[in-house]
Amino acid sequence: MLGSSDRSLCEAYDLAMLDLDGVVYVGGDAVPGAPEHIEAVREAGMRVAFITNNAARPPARVAEHLRELGIEAEETDVVTSAQAAARLLVDQLGTGAEIALLGGAGLEDALVAEGLKPVTVHDEARAIVSGYGPDVVWRDIMQAAVRIRGGLTWVASNTDRTFPTEYGVAPGHGVLVETLSSFSGVEPLVAGKPRRPLLDETVRRVGGERPLMVGDRLDTDIAGAHNAGLDSLLVMTGVTGLPELVAATAEERPTYIAPDLGGLLEAHAVPEANGGDPALGGWKAVVDSGRLSISGEGSPADWWRVVASAAWCHLDETGDVVDVGDVRAPLP
Repeated sequence: MLGSSDRSLCEAYDLAMLDLDGVVYVGGDAVPGAPEHIEAVREAGMRVAFITNNAARPPARVAEHLRELGIEAEETDVVTSAQAAARLLVDQLGTGAEIALLGGAGLEDALVAEGLKPVTVHDEARAIVSGYGPDVVWRDIMQAAVRIRGGLTWVASNTDRTFPTEYGVAPGHGVLVETLSSFSGVEPLVAGKPRRPLLDETVRRVGGERPLMVGDRLDTDIAGAHNAGLDSLLVMTGVTGLPELVAATAEERPTYIAPDLGGLLEAHAVPEANGGDPALGGWKAVVDSGRLSISGEGSPADWWRVVASAAWCHLDETGDVVDVGDVRAPLP
């Protein structure tokens, strides 16, 4: 279940690994309060890294976008799945290896930075690496598929099936990975979340002995923390809502929950079972005939923690996801 900390998380941990979309910004705008919260945790002595499964944008461009939103960020503060993929390749093949590139500029820059030599998918190569690239053409995808089926080592930056655009949710690199895997019968070595290479690469680059993963997605951010053996903070500013939270499997459950990044500045208490019903900070949760109800008043943070505790206990005991049709989250 949930973990507890009698100190603020920025005191208990020395590195916050922040997912970007849904945590730091949504679309082109900063999440309300995020710039101020990030500045405050840095003033408290916590390192901050910005990590992303997006392999298309180079770190310098990501850092520039963050500065436009009022968030202090240098290129070295940003770690991408492209960099993690390049690290996997150089560890396996050494510097100077020729790598067939199926992706965008961010992936190419990451290969070059690690001393690898990117070539086209039609050239001789020791491995192939794939990532999202808006200008990737079908003839290159076909060539890559044939070479992967023929035995060429394959590293994928990530397996995200969707990503947000200004015109709506669009297919992500994970859709291409599924296509290539279906044709070739080969599963790639994956660098991005929920696999652990991206988190390992972040610690290697930014430092920190007590890292904390901070994200808004259960299936990538929180599951990735589990896979890396790290604690995690789920913030409710992105894609995870009440229905997703109450249905979380053991591998998708965070150590801590907070409405936003302000949770890094707070201690975290755990709901206590009061006659079998979780209660915390003025809130109490009851599950009756499979339906969840919440009574009382208090902080939104404690409300989410009580809800999660009651829902997960019910799921573990019965195998059924609790009905939250009548439950409404409090306003921030």
